[in-house]
Amino acid sequence: MNLPICIFFAFYFVVSNNIRIFAHRNKNHDMMKRLTSLLLLVAIALTASAQLQKLNVNGTERTYMAYAPKNLAANRPLFIFCHGYNQDAGWMMNNEFKNDKVSMEAVCDTAKFVIVFPNGIDKSWDTGGDRDINFVKALIDQMVKQYKIDRNRVYLGGFSMGGMFTYHAMNKIPDLIAAFVPVSGYPMGGASANANVRPLPIMQIHGTGDDVCAFSGAQPALNVWIKHNGCPTSAKVVNNYNGFNCKMHTWGPGKNGVEVKLLELANKGHWICKETQVYTGKEMWNFCKRFSLNFTAPSVSFTSPYPGTSHLFFSPDNHVNIPSIQLTATASDPNGKVTQVDFYDGTELIATLTQAPYTFTVENPTAGEHTFKAIATDNDGETAEATVVVNYKVGRSHMFHNDFVESGSIPLGWTTYDGAERRNGFSNGYSSGSRVLQFTSSTRDFEYGLYFRNQNGKQRVGYAKYGLAASHSTLTLSPGVYMLRYRICNWNNPEATPIDICVERKNDGQAIASTTYTPNVNIGNDVSKSIKGTRIMTFEFIVEEEDDYLLSFYAADKEWGDGVIGYLMLAAKEYTSGIEHTSLSTKEKGTMFNLQGQRISVNSVFSVSSVLPKGVYIINGKKIWVK
Repeated sequence: MNLPICIFFAFYFVVSNNIRIFAHRNKNHDMMKRLTSLLLLVAIALTASAQLQKLNVNGTERTYMAYAPKNLAANRPLFIFCHGYNQDAGWMMNNEFKNDKVSMEAVCDTAKFVIVFPNGIDKSWDTGGDRDINFVKALIDQMVKQYKIDRNRVYLGGFSMGGMFTYHAMNKIPDLIAAFVPVSGYPMGGASANANVRPLPIMQIHGTGDDVCAFSGAQPALNVWIKHNGCPTSAKVVNNYNGFNCKMHTWGPGKNGVEVKLLELANKGHWICKETQVYTGKEMWNFCKRFSLNFTAPSVSFTSPYPGTSHLFFSPDNHVNIPSIQLTATASDPNGKVTQVDFYDGTELIATLTQAPYTFTVENPTAGEHTFKAIATDNDGETAEATVVVNYKVGRSHMFHNDFVESGSIPLGWTTYDGAERRNGFSNGYSSGSRVLQFTSSTRDFEYGLYFRNQNGKQRVGYAKYGLAASHSTLTLSPGVYMLRYRICNWNNPEATPIDICVERKNDGQAIASTTYTPNVNIGNDVSKSIKGTRIMTFEFIVEEEDDYLLSFYAADKEWGDGVIGYLMLAAKEYTSGIEHTSLSTKEKGTMFNLQGQRISVNSVFSVSSVLPKGVYIINGKKIWVK
């Protein structure tokens, strides 16, 4: 029998004997029954609770606390959860995870699994070597002996430094752990994913008010695994998750059907969440229970097109020649072979392939959003599914700022560079540098804005561009006259630094039109400050030939030159079938542009006698020469 329990029963024998004597003398047998029953209940509770246990690991005595429900059947799951720095197993189990409404024991009793809280040496964890990795391995073996747990359903999580150790274990023992749950912790030096590691299910739980491991560091760590797992880069977000002030972000499914999740707890600090709606213990179990190492189903994933690919066409009468779309998928089966892969466009079956390579070309696709699916079937009849969404938009106008909706992100279609770091959309989790900012003042001209900057002051180094290949977007413009409307502020330049706005050819970066704007408002390096009085400016330009173009915004050529785009709309004023090359021999009435796209005059009458500098101009779709 465990030593604390032996001491308790000795205490119980002495106290209960004195209760009987006291009750007999006072002839209060009812009191004796009640006190004796109370002591028995305490005894039962103590025998059912987890006790400190020892385990020899490579000659070192390690300790842990384990809890298993009564009458636990064989082949049930195991969850190992590591405490934070300067904490221990007892504190984690009896304080961090427990209050008068929730406890890990209750979750275990309901779901029928074993929970283990190990103790780190000196109340810390080896996040770079094998010392504690070997401890986890030994704990798994011990739980197999003691409770006959299912090796295919072992899960690992940890709080704070325990969360950092959880990330370490992802690369060390991915073949032993079916799913991982870091809580309020991530590698301070940045996460990494070894190439030979299988796709891993991961859920990060983190409070936005964490002042120890800042919430802003969680997303960059997850991004490494989102990419490694082949998950979509855009998350599905559930606001007010479970009726609580929090968000659940989900990236997936990825390879082998795995997911990456982030439970974002608004205003919560560096602690385990014990709210009944989003109790950490229950949330991590509900995530992990869906995954096992013993999967027999096939896996399938798209290698092209890239998820979220967007192509924006400006064309008269919405008639465009959308390029063919190549669908390419990879598929495999762990215990057999893939017999076929079916491609769908929405609900329509468009191809069935019975051998690799699994590639199909969609000819003459229609405009609009396409949801392509690949369904792999193996020789056992089991299936797996992957989905990719692409969008082909055709129109006369587009509001780019409508995509500025997530603070700390680079929107899909955009690329920023500040002289040190290039960021491509869609990506998120940024707390500094170029990114979308959310403005919180009640007095503001816009709520979200895309911030970009120039760190070193070199020419054309700091920019935000729409339409680069790395951002998986394309902007195609037909010949015509266009209007770009914008609100732009400075972020932290009270002296007002100019922004160069250019329309550039995508293939060579050559500008076909440009203008310079000096903002009239500087926000002041604080998202809570008011933004009022920004001007909506208009820049008109012409496009001579259909091609793919970039919208480019360059910060001033000075250290920390910057800009914030709060509103951006592109509209086609009129389309032309092409530019007519002619001389100005008769009177022409219309709006005239130079070849830089700058408007010379509006609705004026021009003739051969008009006083114009020598050069080439555009009026009414005609290119004219003034000699």
